[in-house]
Amino acid sequence: MYKKVRPPEEGEKIRYENEKLVVPKNPIIPYFEGDGIGKDVVPAAIEVLNAAAEKIGKEIVWFKVYAGEDAYKIYGTYLPEDTLNAIRDFRVAFKGPLTTPVSGGYRSLNVTIRQVLDLYANVRPVYYIKGVPSPIKHPEKVNFVIFRENTEDVYAGIEFPWNSDEARKVREFFKKFGINIREDAGLGVKVISEFATKRLVRSALKYAVENKRKSVTLVHKGNIMKFTEGAFRDWGYEVALKEFRDHCVTEDELLSYGKQIEGKIVVKDRIADNMFQQIITRTEEYDVIVTPNLNGDYLSDAAAALVGGLGIAPGSNIGDGIGVFEPIHGSAPKYAGQNKVNPTAQILTGALMFEFLGWKDAAETVKRAVEMTISSGIVTYDLHRLTGGKLVGTREFAKAVVENLQSL
Repeated sequence: MYKKVRPPEEGEKIRYENEKLVVPKNPIIPYFEGDGIGKDVVPAAIEVLNAAAEKIGKEIVWFKVYAGEDAYKIYGTYLPEDTLNAIRDFRVAFKGPLTTPVSGGYRSLNVTIRQVLDLYANVRPVYYIKGVPSPIKHPEKVNFVIFRENTEDVYAGIEFPWNSDEARKVREFFKKFGINIREDAGLGVKVISEFATKRLVRSALKYAVENKRKSVTLVHKGNIMKFTEGAFRDWGYEVALKEFRDHCVTEDELLSYGKQIEGKIVVKDRIADNMFQQIITRTEEYDVIVTPNLNGDYLSDAAAALVGGLGIAPGSNIGDGIGVFEPIHGSAPKYAGQNKVNPTAQILTGALMFEFLGWKDAAETVKRAVEMTISSGIVTYDLHRLTGGKLVGTREFAKAVVENLQSL
């Protein structure tokens, strides 16, 4: 099955049985460093994750695969089948950032991975780490988990250049409905389906129930796009009220009751542009947030800014019994190989991966060790220029995290 890589002989596969992951003590996990600073932050994160796994009597058996520039040198393609097959086979993968060209060039590899493997939920927790400078007065109030739909919306990539034959045919088709589109307009199709919306909302509500979260907020622009984003809102409420009725109450129902109902998750919705100021002015009112693809991309980056920025923001792409874990930040090629950048986002992405595996103790240990390190003033250049303290490189920061982790 594999052409230019070989899985390790030791270690065991993660299985998916009865809608649950079955994780051995020594799972094989494919990883790729990706582009730019991925070659700095991924090895640093792996050092921390190995120490955390060992602390709870587990071992990760890493399986190196390739994507991005490295893959092109080996395979002549940026995303080889070897890599996709490894993720399919072993179910959980850990990755660094991949470069995406603006305008021309090849299509986003991140988007391709999500769509090919049907990783329909982009899950991004946003929480504050003590010691990280923030632009808001009370960053400790931030504790969101954003579920962003991963496969549809304008990110589905259905678009045509303004001067293409396809664009001409689409313009002619719309004329039949009395809709005139300018001849020089590039065209894109926005797709939001009942199926994709409901499975995303279902996963968010399941998460909220399992983790005792207080609310789930559907974020949309349904006041303008009534049959795509408006439908997203309506389908979301339908899932909540038909499939999770024992666990949920709507915000409107809550207002009629006049009080919070103990043990119930409040399901509500907000217009997307309003939500950007709501997460700042009414931070504590939001918990689990569910959005279509484009809104979620914007909102998750804005939320990350509240707690210090993308340099500390973990992320994941989840399907049914499969997950690919990646930080939110980009590849920042100008800093590659300098042992300079902050590996916190990559490390915390590993903690998120541990939670997915069911290794919650290890995940909490990683998060505590990162916070101990930053709070003690051991920081990379990005935080040092704001807070001072002891300036260290990428590898040295990871070593400090490991030392703190082992002391816990």
